[in-house]
Amino acid sequence: MQTSPNDADWLAAAARLASRARPLSNPNPAVGCVVVRHGRIVGRGWTQRGGRPHAEAMALDAAGGAARGSTVYVTLEPCAHRSPRGPSCSDTLVEAGVARVLIGVQDPDPRTAGQGIARLRKAGIDAALLPSPQAEASLAGYLVRVRKGRPHVTLKLATSLDGCIALASGESQWITGETARAHVHSRRAMADAILVGGGTWRSDKPRLDVRLPGLEDRAPQRILLTRGVPPDGMKVINAPEQIERLDQAQYLYVEGGAQVASSFLARDLVDRIELYRAPIVIGGGRHALGDIGLSSLAGAHGRWALDERRQLGSDTYEAYSRTRQE
Repeated sequence: MQTSPNDADWLAAAARLASRARPLSNPNPAVGCVVVRHGRIVGRGWTQRGGRPHAEAMALDAAGGAARGSTVYVTLEPCAHRSPRGPSCSDTLVEAGVARVLIGVQDPDPRTAGQGIARLRKAGIDAALLPSPQAEASLAGYLVRVRKGRPHVTLKLATSLDGCIALASGESQWITGETARAHVHSRRAMADAILVGGGTWRSDKPRLDVRLPGLEDRAPQRILLTRGVPPDGMKVINAPEQIERLDQAQYLYVEGGAQVASSFLARDLVDRIELYRAPIVIGGGRHALGDIGLSSLAGAHGRWALDERRQLGSDTYEAYSRTRQE
């Protein structure tokens, strides 16, 4: 028996739309919005390139007159402050005559934080916060940037079944197959910046670009973790903690070698691990990780939660999120 979508379902749909904005919406957050009337979507939108128009403006424009009396589902609290680039989204929603607004995440930006909801309620709109895990996940880069002052970090690992990233000789091309490698490029396309270590750069000279038809222009900024001389066209940091200097990045994709991976994990700077495992056994090869500072096995448990698992050709892809009590 088919059931009608509920409020949580509509917010999840808005979160899926938000992925279309990433990373092009930078420096603004990637927000998704749907306008629903009589159980049917009459407008949808996501933050556009460079941050404007906002998702709400796009969705209301698509809905036109059907927005009056509708319910709006938006992943992030509508902004409450005007800017030289346009009116606040809370004012735009009031002017559109919507009846109800459901919000997945309260905006931590002090210019809005709670004020967007207050503005809507003052105008007689039934506005409420409905915490949405999907909306929270879709805004991960923005939320980590505001709350921690650094980009959201994804660590990518491609290993054999026995946890090796290369033969003992250093040969590593290719551990995984074409389908998995194409998936990596799709993940690069959703990052603002991509980082490798000096050893990986010197031995492999990786291009660190996006080689998928139609997405070539999504190549992230290239970052090198090294104490050496920076190559032309690359930004250099000397320690993992210096990612806070990447003030234009909400999403950082870390690809480089065992030493880099271990250093980020040891400093608890990894928010997501994306693991590609090939059905091969190397034995005696170079391992994906070194020491990450654990003093007991108990400390390894309860830190990572499985988000996603899928088959990519002959390889297996798994994504894990860091679980933190904050």
